[in-house]
Amino acid sequence: MVARPTTPISRAELVAMLAMLAATVAFSIDAMLPVLPDIAQSLAPDALNQVQLVFATFVVGMGFGTLFAGPLSDTYGRHKIAIWGAVLYITGALLGALAPDLETMLIARTLQGVGAAGPRVVAVAITRDLFSGRQMARIVSFVMIVFTLVPVIAPTMGAVIAWAFGWRTIYYTFAAFSLLSVAWLVLRQPETLLPESRRPFRTKEIWSGVREVFANRQVFLAICAQTLIYAMLFTTLMSSQQIFDQSFDLGASYPLWFGLCAAISASASLLNAAIVLRIGMQRVVAWSLAIQILISIGFIASMTLLTLPWDTAFACFFIWLVSVFYMAGLGIGNLNAVAMEPMGHMAGLAASIISATATVASVVIAAPISLSFDGTPLPIAIGVLGAAIVSWMIVIRINNAELAD
Repeated sequence: MVARPTTPISRAELVAMLAMLAATVAFSIDAMLPVLPDIAQSLAPDALNQVQLVFATFVVGMGFGTLFAGPLSDTYGRHKIAIWGAVLYITGALLGALAPDLETMLIARTLQGVGAAGPRVVAVAITRDLFSGRQMARIVSFVMIVFTLVPVIAPTMGAVIAWAFGWRTIYYTFAAFSLLSVAWLVLRQPETLLPESRRPFRTKEIWSGVREVFANRQVFLAICAQTLIYAMLFTTLMSSQQIFDQSFDLGASYPLWFGLCAAISASASLLNAAIVLRIGMQRVVAWSLAIQILISIGFIASMTLLTLPWDTAFACFFIWLVSVFYMAGLGIGNLNAVAMEPMGHMAGLAASIISATATVASVVIAAPISLSFDGTPLPIAIGVLGAAIVSWMIVIRINNAELAD
């Protein structure tokens, strides 16, 4: 039996370090949200809508990179893949800072996405190396608590940096963030994948691992449910700036409202850490989705059946937006733990397949919903409701399968 590696650093430091690695993705997205109009005016003044591709290309690049980051980390160890991911990410950040046109910017964002996959997958794989089951879910919850601080401050940070130094400076901040997070990992956390636990990087081995992941019913259903929750989250992220600006004329204060929403939603991970050991991962997700369905139905009904004053309409929208973020905080980490639980013998590859599938597929779902924006939040809310219902039904099937076993 292979000995499980242990960590000499405190659990608090481990959680903070893993959260910073995972937050590379959130920081790269959320800091850009308030400056998208500035980028559009600088690089694509005749095609303002195309600036949304700055978000999409990053996510696609991340999904592509995730397919390779996990298997490579299973072969060469977690540290090397985190380092090479940081090199690609920093290269993309520097290219983005100097981009003369939108096409170069999109190439830079794609490269950033590929690089960000390294720290993202490594954070998940290290967690699975050191923990399992509900203990893993609890650690993920603590990671998410720290992780959710990034969306609280990132939009305001991006807006302030752009106001003071121009939007290009944000890319230099990305490079510094990645350098610090990976240096922390390398200097403080010993390698968690022991040499005798490593898997050779062979096409046959990888394909066998892919088949094993998708043949496992629990893993497959968890991926499907996680995909839909990511789709709900990405839909609101992609549409939120437009809704605040065009629906409620609050574009100038958008970073503050977004930060408040993220701050409130951060308590979801704290709640999950307190209850997941008692009631289980699937039940937490099922209840959070059921509540989200009810809130979405109420919000849609209020928009279609009632004529609300501006302040009441905005309050209803903000409550609904917080509920989506809160549901994601309760759902994503738990479903990832459910999917990873049977995959401890191939954590890196499994993390890659799960993350890549959920990320890319969710963007495919989220993009058309976001494009349906018509000046009101109604199409977005309807899309989120549909995804929540289907995800809830899938999670119920996971529960039923577990009871049957």
